[in-house]
Amino acid sequence: MIGIAMYTTILTLHKQGTSQRGISRLTKTHRKTVREIIRKYEERGIEIPSKYERSSEVGNWDEEVIKLLSSDLSTVRIFEELRKDGFKCSYGSLSRYIRMHNVKKNTCIRFHSKPGEEGQVDFGDIGRRYDSNGKLRKAYVFNMRLSYSRMDYYEIVFDQKIETWINCHINAFRFFGGVPKVIKLDNLKSGIIDSNYYEPIFQKEYKRLSDHYGCLLSPCRPYKPQEKGKVESGIKYVKNNFFAGRSFEDNDSMKKQLESWIESANERIHGTTKSRPSELFQKEELSSLIELPLIKFDMSSWHIRKVSKDCHITLENNYYSVPSKYVSEKVIISLEVHLVKIYKEDELIATHPRSKGKGAFTTNDNHYDKYKKLCPGNPDHDKSCEEKMMKIGSNCASMLLYIRQEHKLDWYRAVKGIIKLRKIYDDKDIDKACLRGLHYGISSYSKIKKILENNCQNLPLDQSILAGGSYANVA
Repeated sequence: MIGIAMYTTILTLHKQGTSQRGISRLTKTHRKTVREIIRKYEERGIEIPSKYERSSEVGNWDEEVIKLLSSDLSTVRIFEELRKDGFKCSYGSLSRYIRMHNVKKNTCIRFHSKPGEEGQVDFGDIGRRYDSNGKLRKAYVFNMRLSYSRMDYYEIVFDQKIETWINCHINAFRFFGGVPKVIKLDNLKSGIIDSNYYEPIFQKEYKRLSDHYGCLLSPCRPYKPQEKGKVESGIKYVKNNFFAGRSFEDNDSMKKQLESWIESANERIHGTTKSRPSELFQKEELSSLIELPLIKFDMSSWHIRKVSKDCHITLENNYYSVPSKYVSEKVIISLEVHLVKIYKEDELIATHPRSKGKGAFTTNDNHYDKYKKLCPGNPDHDKSCEEKMMKIGSNCASMLLYIRQEHKLDWYRAVKGIIKLRKIYDDKDIDKACLRGLHYGISSYSKIKKILENNCQNLPLDQSILAGGSYANVA
C-alpha cells in the first residue's frame, strides 16, 4: 500500500504538468498505480489515500468475547464456548483479536471507598538497612493507607513474621486514632494461611487481632494486586520519595527522618483526591473510624508446626516436646512472653517455659510412649535392670553393683547380656556364675557366659583368693 507522502507527491507532479511516464520514473512507482491515483483525483477529487479496512468476522462477536474474558477464561476455553454458539472463525483469528484488543490488561475498575470504610496494608522491600544493633539486614517498609483520605502510616521492620505484622497494625491504629472497618491485604503468609478466595484461612493470631479491634479482614483475589492499588502506590511513593538516593548513619537516624517525612507527605496535595490527606482525614474520615478499644491487645503469636519423629517441634531454633501420638501431625503453637503453649485444634496438649537461647531442648518424658522411655539413663530403665538382676538372685544383684562400678557409663551392656542368658540357663546357674565372677573379679558378660558354657559355675572356689577378692569389696 502506497504511503500518504508518495500519494501527495504523485498528485503534485501531475498538477505541475508532469506526464504519467515521467512521474513513474521520478517516483519509481508503477505506471498503473500512478494512473489509478490520477484517475481517483480527477473523477472523485480524492487527494488523500483512504485506509483499507477489512471487516473482522471475530469483531461481530466482540460482546461475547469480552464477557467470557471477564470470567477469567483462557483463549482455548473462550474458543470452545464460542464454537457452541456457532462461531466459525479459526482459533488463530480469535487469538489475534484478543491480543490486539488486549482486553485483559488495558481495562480495570477503579475502587472507591467511603470515609473510614477501608485501610489497605502491605510490606515493601527496601533493601539492606541498619537495624537497632548497627547490623546491615534485609529490611521492609510497612504501609497502612486509608483508602478515602490517602492518609499514610509507614514503619521500617526487618522481618515479615506474624508478630511484626500484628505490631505494625497496632501501631498504625494508634497513629490514626481509630480503626478502618475493613483491612484490605494481599495473600502474604503473615496474614493468610490458605488464600482460598471463598473461604480464606487467616493466621489465628491475626484473626484475633481483627476481632479485638472490630474490623473485617478482606484479602484480594490471587494475582489481582490492583484490588489494593492504593497501598501499592503508597509503597512505591515512599520508596521513590524517601528511600531513593538517601543514606542514613544508623537506625535511629533513619526512623527519625521517616517520621518527619511522613508528616510532610500527609500534608502534600494528593494527585488523585486533589486534597491534603491530613485535612481530608481530619475533616471527613477520623470521625468515621472505629474507636480504639480500652483493653490492650494480648500480643502472643501463633505458629503452625509439624511434630517430628522425635516428638518435638521446632520454634525460634529451640525444641519443645509433644505427646508421641501427635507425631507427623500439625499443631498450633501460642508463643507468649514466658510460655510456649501447644494445641491440637482447640485442645491444649503441652505447655513449656519459653527458652531464651538457641538449640535448647525442653522435653517432658511423659510425652514418650512408656516402652520408648526404657533406654539407658532413664530411671525406669535402670530400675527395670535392677529388678531383673535381683529376681535372678542375690549374687546377680551384687554383680550389678560391681559392673556399674567397673564399666561406668556403658554398664547396661553387660547387665542386659547377663539377663538375656535366662533364655538358655536357669536363674540358679546364672546366680552361681555371677558368684564365681565376683570371686575372681570378673565383670565381663562374655566371661560369665563362658563359665556357664563350660559348666564351671558348680566348681569349688579358691578360698585363698576370696579373702582379698573383688567380691568382698563390693559386698
